[in-house]
Amino acid sequence: MTDKLRVLVRVDIDCAKAQVAAQGHVTSTSVHGLYDVMKRANSLTAGMALELDMTRARIEPDALEELRACSKSHHLPARVDPLQADYRLSILTPDTTAPLATQAA
Repeated sequence: MTDKLRVLVRVDIDCAKAQVAAQGHVTSTSVHGLYDVMKRANSLTAGMALELDMTRARIEPDALEELRACSKSHHLPARVDPLQADYRLSILTPDTTAPLATQAA
């Protein structure tokens, strides 16, 4: 795996959802590039669900903590998005990618 951060964005306008898939090394510095991509994807359609797929990335704990805080608050950091748009953000990490069938109650 490389240290270079690569990002692929898939957008389904009809279903109002987008996936931002990251590969490489995500650090507390490079996570700002992800914020910019997430902000652009979110601006395509109001209320779009945004999935951040980190399953093929190596992510530093501080960067993951920042992303989880964004998911919980539904906002990106104010320095990235001063208008504080609402984000329906979910994050896939290697530990959250279990098949749905095993998560059923």
